[in-house]
Amino acid sequence: MQIPQARGPLTEALFGALRSGSDDFYPVLAVGPVEGEDAALALWVLYELHYRGFDDVSDEMEWDPQLLRLRVALERDLEQRLRERFTSPQGLSVVEDFFDWVAEHDGASVADHVQRAADRDQVLELLRVRSIYHLKESDPVAWVVPRLGVRAKAALTELQYDEYGNGDPNRLHHHLYARGLEACGLEAAYGAHLDEVPLEVLEQNNAMSLFGLHRRLRGAALGHLAAFEATSSMPSRRMVQGLERLGLPAEIVEYYAEHVEADAVHEQLAVRAICGALLDEEPELADDVWFGAFTCLDLEDRFARTMLDHWGADRLGAGEDRREEVA
Repeated sequence: MQIPQARGPLTEALFGALRSGSDDFYPVLAVGPVEGEDAALALWVLYELHYRGFDDVSDEMEWDPQLLRLRVALERDLEQRLRERFTSPQGLSVVEDFFDWVAEHDGASVADHVQRAADRDQVLELLRVRSIYHLKESDPVAWVVPRLGVRAKAALTELQYDEYGNGDPNRLHHHLYARGLEACGLEAAYGAHLDEVPLEVLEQNNAMSLFGLHRRLRGAALGHLAAFEATSSMPSRRMVQGLERLGLPAEIVEYYAEHVEADAVHEQLAVRAICGALLDEEPELADDVWFGAFTCLDLEDRFARTMLDHWGADRLGAGEDRREEVA
C-alpha cells in the first residue's frame, strides 16, 4: 500500500515527510490544530504503521517518538469527542441489559437500503468504502488478547479463531471479502479505496485502533466488539437479500451469508462470555464497556446517515426494524 492522497495541511506535511525518509518531524508537529478529514486521515496513517505499513515508508517509522507524539495529540482529540457524545447508562447490567440497550440505541441502516432500494452503483460504492474495515476485520481486536484475564482471554480467542477462518486461510473473513471484491470487478488490495472513504469511515476505523492499542481502553474495545456483533447478523441477512436482488456475484453474497449465522453466535459469546468474564474480574471497567458499545453504534449511525444522504435515500424509520430484530 502506498501513502494516500493528502486531505489538508497536516497530511500534506506528514505524508511528504514520511515519503522523504526524513527523521525530522518537527515541521509536521508545528502545523498546529487540525480537524475533520485532515486529522482523521493523519491518525489512520499513523495507526497503519502498526498494522501493515506502507511500501513507500520505512518500517523504522513505526516507533518514531515524534510521530508517537503527534499520534497522542490526535488520539486525545478523538477520544474527547467520542466521550462528549456518550452518556453512561445508570443501573444497567452489561450481561442482563445489553441487548435491550442496543435495541434502543441502534440507528440508521445502509443494509435496509441495500435490501430494498439500492442500485448496483450504490452497492459497489458501499463495498469499496467498507473495504477499509473489512480487509482488516478483527485485527484491531487482536491487540486486546494479552491484556485480559484467563476467562475473557479464552472466550475472545474462541471468537477470533472463527473470525480468522478456524485455521483455514480460505475462510478468513477478510479474505472472503477480498474474493467478493474481485468477483465484483473491484480492486481488492489492502487500502486500495482509501482515497474515496468519507470522514465517518476513517473515524470508525480509528476508534477501533484507539481502543485496541491502549491497554487502559480494553473495556471499550470489548464493548465495541459486543455492540458490533449484536448488530451484525440481521443486517448481514439484509445485505444478502439486497445483493441477490441485484444479481451480484456469489462470492460477495457468501461473505455476508457467513456473518448471518456466525454473528448470531458471536453476539452471545461477545456479551456474556467475553464482556461478562471481563467484568467479573474487573467490574470497574463497566463504564468503559458501555462507552465502547455506544461508540460503535453512534459511529455506525453517523456513517449510515452520511451514505444515505449522499445517495438521496430515505432514512426515516431506518432504525426501527433493526431495533425489533436486535431485541
